[in-house]
Amino acid sequence: MRNRILLLSVIITLIIAPVLRADEGMWIPLLIEKYNIKLMQEKGFKLSAEDIYSVNKACMKDAIVHFGGGCTAELISPDGLLITNHHCGYGQIQRHSTLEHDYLTNGFWAMSAKDELPNPGLTVTFLKRMEDVTEKVLNGVSDDMDTEEREKKIDSNISAIIDLAVDGSNYKAAIKPFYMGKQYFLFVNEVFRDVRLVGAPPSAIGKFGGETDNWVWPRHTGDFSLFRVYADRENKPADYSIENVPYKPLYFFPVSLKGVKEGDFTMVFGYPGSTSQYVPSYHIDMVKNYLNPKMIGIRSSKIGIMEEAMNSDPLLRLQYSAKKSGLANSWKKWIGENQGLDRMGTIEKKREYEDKLLQWISADKSRSEKYGNLLPRYKELYSKLREYNLAASYTNEVYFNYGIEAIGFSRYIKTLEDLIKEKADAEKITMAKINLQAIASGFFRNYNSEVDKKMFVSLMKLYGENLDEKWQAPQYIKLRNSCDGEFEKIVDELYKKTIFADEDRFKAFVMSMTRGSVVRLHKDPFYILAEGVSDFLANNVRTEYMSLNDELQELNADYLSVQIEYAQDRVFYPDANSTLRVSYGNVKGYYSKDAVYYTYYTTLKGIIEKDNPEIYDYDVPEKLKELYWNKDYGRYTQNGEVPVCFIATNHTTGGNSGSPVLNADGHLIGINFDRAWEGVASDMAYNPDQSRNISLDIRYALFIIDKFAGAGYLLNEMKIIE
Repeated sequence: MRNRILLLSVIITLIIAPVLRADEGMWIPLLIEKYNIKLMQEKGFKLSAEDIYSVNKACMKDAIVHFGGGCTAELISPDGLLITNHHCGYGQIQRHSTLEHDYLTNGFWAMSAKDELPNPGLTVTFLKRMEDVTEKVLNGVSDDMDTEEREKKIDSNISAIIDLAVDGSNYKAAIKPFYMGKQYFLFVNEVFRDVRLVGAPPSAIGKFGGETDNWVWPRHTGDFSLFRVYADRENKPADYSIENVPYKPLYFFPVSLKGVKEGDFTMVFGYPGSTSQYVPSYHIDMVKNYLNPKMIGIRSSKIGIMEEAMNSDPLLRLQYSAKKSGLANSWKKWIGENQGLDRMGTIEKKREYEDKLLQWISADKSRSEKYGNLLPRYKELYSKLREYNLAASYTNEVYFNYGIEAIGFSRYIKTLEDLIKEKADAEKITMAKINLQAIASGFFRNYNSEVDKKMFVSLMKLYGENLDEKWQAPQYIKLRNSCDGEFEKIVDELYKKTIFADEDRFKAFVMSMTRGSVVRLHKDPFYILAEGVSDFLANNVRTEYMSLNDELQELNADYLSVQIEYAQDRVFYPDANSTLRVSYGNVKGYYSKDAVYYTYYTTLKGIIEKDNPEIYDYDVPEKLKELYWNKDYGRYTQNGEVPVCFIATNHTTGGNSGSPVLNADGHLIGINFDRAWEGVASDMAYNPDQSRNISLDIRYALFIIDKFAGAGYLLNEMKIIE
């Protein structure tokens, strides 16, 4: 064990030791003092590492939350006021919207605390502290253990560490691996469960440009929304109650009106989701040439069907807006990712690097014995893995991830079915029925059977065309053969037979469900498909897929080790894993292509230039145009114009949406929300010439709150730096 820890310390030193000059990297807050602060200060940062992360005093980390588990948000007042992206709050805004109160289209502003809207299920998570627990996690682990024994020991250690960390508190804890399991950190968190919607601009501001402008610079999107965290009278987490009061944070960010200029220091502090910086060429080839094209194709079909429906009816627009937005975000990213990987020649460069690495490995007998089979084994593994990966991903797109929704919804009844078959007590069964009724109400609120029928016909055909028959569930093959692949001939009949496409029929079936009903359930065509597909994935795809991934993780750990040994002058930062990270850089424009240079900021003038009342995503609100033509800008200007967005060189990814963008003084200057199209492949290959994070200028958010919405009282809560 001592040798393992000694090796670990050497590895981590090699990871960080080289002089850091690039803006690439997502850094661990706890280690900023040791490895990053000097360079940050050289780049312009005026504060200390303890101002960023500390357990001894209030600091920046205390103002940042993991918002809903998928985005970041930050506190901007002493009364629990949070700001995040509009697209992060989109689902909550949509759930509050009706045809009578269409907050997506018209926006929402609470003009007093009593108007703020609760959001059941929404949580925000504060990091209380983090700790390197590598030695504790690996205690008792030896190199001669097999994988199963090793993982069992590690899991046991992790459970004990977590139990001790949260004992006697209301905190929650998690341990995450870094550097392919070479290092482990404990995260102790406090989770608040009463989070209320305070304000959101209309979609024509908060989602201006829609999917056309998504992942693109120049950008003119006012991508922000406001929430408030509530606590009990002791400032502790509590379920929603009218007795709760605004949370009093340890720290909140001052808001700067000073703006940005080219070269200014910027820091992004948030929860980046996932990156893959150290993978072999075979991984990138699988993603770029095997997975992305198929996934882009099926998403194109799904998005097209939803857009057609949304353009035909205001209610359908409300029902499908959040679904379509979620699908389209990854769809467009994959397109840009492929283009970026092509532009950089990433696969070719990786292969050249691997050739040199293999030569270096072969030049030493001990290295050759340890690492000689790494790349050949990768080649074998990925030739299998890509098939299982595509089968799992594509099947999920067809049936379960906003695909054929009635089929996906049918899986929710499984829990109730099992309770009835097990002869559970009546109270449990009754509660399961009540819970299922609530789930059904939420599902059918945003469901239209005619749209789902179109989805059924399209996706069932694509499933047959794009997956080899060995990856198709037998229930699908039987259904396809029954109609000779012409699914439009049977779609109406199937939707008449199923209980999962009609709210009244489904709820009536659930409330009267008994053991005798189970027989009827197993005759439902969509339940048959859902169960058949789920069983097929479990028995024919996931087991082997997980086995291949387990081996892949072992290879990845060795591959990272050999890369560190080979390139001791290279910067190795940990891949993103949804834990709190710091990235830093500078405000900077870039060349998009030959003779095309993009400056670092956009203005309200650009919004007016894009105005098109015929297109939903470019229909600028009349009030905003009025403010522009009257030059009623207030104090939110730069060179006589209202700034909207800016770009910088910070390394970001999904999960950084809503992250604070801070200046050299630690003041809030923007809200991170996107990346520029040309550098969107930065999850696998950061391109310093074109990788740019896109942020909303905080002055535009304040301008909208104050001059457009008339909710200037919210600014009175903030500490505004002029």
